[in-house]
Amino acid sequence: MADISIRDVRKSYGKDEVIHGVNLDIQTGEFVVILGPSGCGKSTLLRMIAGLEDITSGEITIAEKVVNHLEPRERGCAMVFQNYALYPHMTVADNIGYALKVAGMPTAERIEKVKQVASSVGLTEFLDRRPGVLSGGQRQRVAMARAIIREPEVFLFDEPLSNLDAKLRVQMRHEIRRIHNRVKATSVFVTHDQHEGMTLADRMVIMNKGTIDQVGTPEEVYNAPATTYVAGFIGSPAMNFLPGRVLASHAAVVLEEGSSLPIPSQAAQTMDGKLVQIGARPEALSLCRPGSGTLTATFEFYEELGSEGLHHLKIEDVQFSVLSENKMRLDEGTQIGVTIPQEALHIFDADTGRRIEISDPIHAIETA
Repeated sequence: MADISIRDVRKSYGKDEVIHGVNLDIQTGEFVVILGPSGCGKSTLLRMIAGLEDITSGEITIAEKVVNHLEPRERGCAMVFQNYALYPHMTVADNIGYALKVAGMPTAERIEKVKQVASSVGLTEFLDRRPGVLSGGQRQRVAMARAIIREPEVFLFDEPLSNLDAKLRVQMRHEIRRIHNRVKATSVFVTHDQHEGMTLADRMVIMNKGTIDQVGTPEEVYNAPATTYVAGFIGSPAMNFLPGRVLASHAAVVLEEGSSLPIPSQAAQTMDGKLVQIGARPEALSLCRPGSGTLTATFEFYEELGSEGLHHLKIEDVQFSVLSENKMRLDEGTQIGVTIPQEALHIFDADTGRRIEISDPIHAIETA
């Protein structure tokens, strides 16, 4: 097992810089998920750790050894790819044991090791089959077994579940986490799927256009997003945002449509006149009679989600949603009240997008 340290790492293709001075420490045995949309640089960062992409500048260490100029095979990493990368002409057993064969392990010892690893991922009955006859989930298990058998210091996962259907993705998430808990190797998992990040990660790294916006546990990132980007990316349905201005005279954020959202008076004094974005998660809100809630909205349509329903509303020209067990259906254009508890408010600087922490009534601190 090994820790990973990334120091001011940059990556450029010609004049285009795609990774902008990233710093990150990953502890031994930790499961870290690098999360972000397509094009944010997450797979490029992973491939630089693996040695599949050169580093333009900066330094990466694995187990306290600088690996910038080491070949992939010298870094102690095993990588699981999105497309499985299996040898189609080999059996499952041969695919799993290939690295051991190349390393010169005696045949009898290699066969026994393959059986042990195959059993751990539920592949015993498929050892004599070729990848082409396996399901996507089974092929992904083969790819994972091939990585596990090497007993690497670091597991690297590059969107390994993207090609699976929804049910299989859930099953494989659980399988990957169980394997990690058993093997306890350092794991770095890249994905654009926030559900994978929330369920797998010890810590999540949220990337945005080649930089890191936030690093934290799933709970920290969900409950205290560092930026409007993180707040809008993490959470389903997505967080609502409304523009406003802090007024000390009201001890509140006054929204453009005239409603006021109270905040601690000391925080309001500190931020008097500041333009902000108010964030509120749909599941933290509730519906009520017009005029009796925090805001008044116009009903647009209702989305059935099983045990809950998503009410799509509009406040002035801003889209707004409320997730609720209250499945009332209203006519389009009907006025409805929305209650926003003070503890559900997230406040962000309108200019920088950075979170402003107001939980301490004495200070209002814009997070760094």
